[in-house]
Amino acid sequence: MAKVLATLRQHWKKSTFGACLLGWGGHWLYGKHCDNLLRRAACQEAQAFGNQLIPATMPLKKATVFLNPAACKGKAGNLFEKNAAPILHLSGLDVTVVKTDYEGQAKKLLELMENTDLIIIAGGDGTVQEVLHEPGLLRITAAFSKIPIGFIPLGKTCSLSHTLYPESTNQVQHITNATLAILKGETVPLDVLQIKGEKEQPVFAVSGLRWGSYRDAGVKVSKYWYLGPLKTKAAHFFSTFKEWPQKHQAALMYLGPTERPPEEPEEKSRPPLHVRLYRRLRSYWFSPKGFPKEVAPEEWEELKLSTTELCIATQNRQLDLTRTEDFMDICIESESVSKGQFVHRGSQKMRDPHMCLEGSQRIQASRCILQLPEGTEGFFGIDNEEYEAMPVEVKLLPRKLRFFCDPRMREQLLQAAVQ
Repeated sequence: MAKVLATLRQHWKKSTFGACLLGWGGHWLYGKHCDNLLRRAACQEAQAFGNQLIPATMPLKKATVFLNPAACKGKAGNLFEKNAAPILHLSGLDVTVVKTDYEGQAKKLLELMENTDLIIIAGGDGTVQEVLHEPGLLRITAAFSKIPIGFIPLGKTCSLSHTLYPESTNQVQHITNATLAILKGETVPLDVLQIKGEKEQPVFAVSGLRWGSYRDAGVKVSKYWYLGPLKTKAAHFFSTFKEWPQKHQAALMYLGPTERPPEEPEEKSRPPLHVRLYRRLRSYWFSPKGFPKEVAPEEWEELKLSTTELCIATQNRQLDLTRTEDFMDICIESESVSKGQFVHRGSQKMRDPHMCLEGSQRIQASRCILQLPEGTEGFFGIDNEEYEAMPVEVKLLPRKLRFFCDPRMREQLLQAAVQ
């Protein structure tokens, strides 16, 4: 024993390095063990769904999974296979996995969705854009809008996960909780923004649109990775050297909020043919005849703006299931900020991109038209994806999609509404 202690003392540098390496290895192994326990518990819970008896004539529920293997720097495929796939298969679902290996591939696989009971998006914000926009999920037919959608957060940025699932620092637990939420069947309606240029096909967003200096600086944060926790402040600080003050000028026209209609009850199955014919004939013969009612002209408000950043966001971040009006939030950031305030506010925007900071002008609208001056350069950030800045019309599609959510989150929303 004395020889061992003497050797350790003589080679104290190697001993210290070995002890640190051993401690790190032990911590890593313990973390892997805890992850395996989480996976096992989730699989046991999923097996309870798979063991439920169903009538012999009832077909299995079919789920179409759109998986982006390139998400999370190429780790998404492995994360899905280890943490989500076993849960889905044990639950008794008939699972079809579609890997979106290249942009636009999902458009060629629409036939898979014709007979599906639910859609699962496994990836990040970019994968959500691919599924909602490229295959025309919102443009082909209204029937697709009624298919419930599950979201498994595997990407670098997953804005929807903050709304649908409880916060978790453990990635394995976050993924398994999201997958189990799909099996439990609780859903919430989410609004969608339809963003259309003059010639382009419309783009759809579930979070919102950003245009301005905070977004431009935030995109460059990864370039300063070597500064560690100071990289966010550094990106915003160095962006002030390029141009100051940073102003974005535009013209905005908008319509106010609209009254929310009562939610239509969902039909469990399609009615027989004779029932549908009777309903159509009844609506035709007994519809009120006469002169059409005069439609009141839309009252557009006009605004000239000069701002540091413009943000148009849905209410999905802070859902209110009992609200009586449908609207999107337009946040016009103050242009009179110092460089220090710009750096500080930019750090806040990185944590919550659609936060409306103090001193900003806030407008509630159901539809708006954004006109940019000729020669305007730069990019929009639409659900964290870059698009060239151009004049656009933004229209709110209220309660367009239903997403699966954790029952605990839905209960919190209902309790908050009652209070």
